[in-house]
Amino acid sequence: MGHHSTLKRSVIMLVLASGLLGSLIIGIAIGAVYIPPAEIGAILLSHVPVLGERWATNRLPEHDIIIMTMRFPRVILAGLAGAGLALAGATFQGLFRNPMADPYVIGVSSGAALGAVVSIMIQTAWNIPMRYGIPVFAFVFAIVTIALVYNLARVGGKVPVMTLLLAGIAINSLLSAVESLCLFFSGEQLHQIVFWLMGGFSGAGWDYVFMFLPYGVIGTAIIFVFARELNALLLGEESAQHLGVEVERVKRYLLVAAALLTGACVSVSGMIAFVGLVIPHIVRMLFGSDHRILLPSVALIGAIFLLLADSLSRIIIAPSELPVGIITALVGGPFFILLLRRQKNALF
Repeated sequence: MGHHSTLKRSVIMLVLASGLLGSLIIGIAIGAVYIPPAEIGAILLSHVPVLGERWATNRLPEHDIIIMTMRFPRVILAGLAGAGLALAGATFQGLFRNPMADPYVIGVSSGAALGAVVSIMIQTAWNIPMRYGIPVFAFVFAIVTIALVYNLARVGGKVPVMTLLLAGIAINSLLSAVESLCLFFSGEQLHQIVFWLMGGFSGAGWDYVFMFLPYGVIGTAIIFVFARELNALLLGEESAQHLGVEVERVKRYLLVAAALLTGACVSVSGMIAFVGLVIPHIVRMLFGSDHRILLPSVALIGAIFLLLADSLSRIIIAPSELPVGIITALVGGPFFILLLRRQKNALF
């Protein structure tokens, strides 16, 4: 990497980081009660151990509660899920060398969704209140689904990408059918299930953030470690092999990492469409397909996009809120069609 490209990278990251900060502040400011950015700054600073004393004066205690217990964890989670989905999408697209791949492509999301549905139904049927039921079930089901798809696709010691996609599609439709069956018999939980499936952060507190973090961090770290190998894989598996990449091992790690990330995102936020499909495309158009720039940019832009979508979801029909998944699909769908019109021949 030359000096010029390092500079370009730093500028890109700086711009995106400030965009992220801006959208975090917007996300905390708006809602049933508007809180001005200056006060948000004061409240957040007042919770920093050493600086806290100096900022404790000019803030309303009720605003403090709104921010610290509701909005702050919510925007953190929205940012993390946006970054996670976009990263997983970029990873799957690189792995499959297919621009149509998204985080849900190998059935992870259907597994997670089925887990959530089962959890909601168990809670009501046996009257067990489970604070963490939904995310835990969703995550476990997602991981089981990945293992299933992976083992189905494995031929000898190898996992051909095409077989993996097909196995994913098969398992996906099977799980969706089971999920529809559950919906059919769900009775009075129907509303709760549908609301969860549409995706959103309305009930999210710090516990959700802490539940997401370990899997999110591990998944992200693995993906960033293999950025260079992802670049090599874009040339095709044989060429990558010649360049000294242990293709099968790298594929296995990346699959697990992207699946972990997707499972973690879906389990805390429900099904949010288009983030993992559209964001990597935008970034590739803007900054090219070198994964060393692509991955951090995708994470930041994914976070910004989902934060803004979440803020929008709270304004449109305030005081109630729309599921975020509806907003991302309404924005993402047309945008994607436009993108395909522009780029019919130059997708990779």
